[in-house]
Amino acid sequence: MSQSNRTSVQASRRGLMTAGAGLMAAALPIAAAAQSPAAATPAKAAKSTTGSGYVTVQDGAQIFYKDWGPKTAQPIVFHHGWPLSSDDWDAQMLFFLAQGYRVIAHDRRGHGRSSQTDTGNEMDTYAADVIALTDHLDLKNAIHVGHSTGGGEAIHYAARAKPGRVAKVVLVGAVPPIMLKTPANPGGLPREVFDGFRTALAANRAQFFQDVPAGPFYGFNRPGAKVSQGLIDNWWRQGMMGGAKAHYDCIAAFSETDFTPDLQTVDVPVLIMHGEDDQIVPIADSAHLAIKLVRKGTLKTYLGLPHGMASTHPDVINKDLLAFFRA
Repeated sequence: MSQSNRTSVQASRRGLMTAGAGLMAAALPIAAAAQSPAAATPAKAAKSTTGSGYVTVQDGAQIFYKDWGPKTAQPIVFHHGWPLSSDDWDAQMLFFLAQGYRVIAHDRRGHGRSSQTDTGNEMDTYAADVIALTDHLDLKNAIHVGHSTGGGEAIHYAARAKPGRVAKVVLVGAVPPIMLKTPANPGGLPREVFDGFRTALAANRAQFFQDVPAGPFYGFNRPGAKVSQGLIDNWWRQGMMGGAKAHYDCIAAFSETDFTPDLQTVDVPVLIMHGEDDQIVPIADSAHLAIKLVRKGTLKTYLGLPHGMASTHPDVINKDLLAFFRA
């Protein structure tokens, strides 16, 4: 085969690899009680001046992050859902960068470009990793925005953050207070639902990560829905970048973690945004309960919008985020 033909074939393969995408970033947190969380702290990680980098935490895991914009501007930190990556916030990162903010997003351990960890895939360690990141970048007066599982991570971190680190928190289609049905949470989803997630992931993760975004995640299974193949493909791409073991463990994290104490502890303004047609994290057992637990909360719901509304309707969501940030 000639050099030009080899180059053409390689280019075609790269195109195919980047074309498939979509994932079931359903977002949920795991209360992994089986292992004590690693107290993640920065370990000899050089600060990046190129817009992205890694921070190495105490157990050796490397957490990838993007850091765009003026370092003197107010930071916004975005926390992605399961099983996605920081790329899921592209529409928000670009918008708020243009508004003059410093925008930061990281790939949770086991997700995206971060280490494919086989341990520490639970909410306490996730929050410890965020502490390591915010220490590494010395972020102060930051606004933390979390979607789905990332909403659990954001509030779990905010309840443990050093004074002066957190200015506001936003929960978008987020899992708190707790997703799992328990005697104390009778409206939650039965354990069998999450066992089904685990079974599907273990059997054929690639297919599972196509079915979720093509169906309930973006509401593309609704009659008359305007389907975006690009969103489906991008979801799949992000999901398949991560580690199967970390994704499997995280199902417990997003479904079993009880964020009630975190919601009650955080003493900064909290905006709770939720689509009324969220098929992944039903609003009645999440946002409607969470707003009753926070000290300084505002609830904003969206008629007919799905779980992934920040991607399907970024113009609507970005406008409301900006108003909250500036208030």
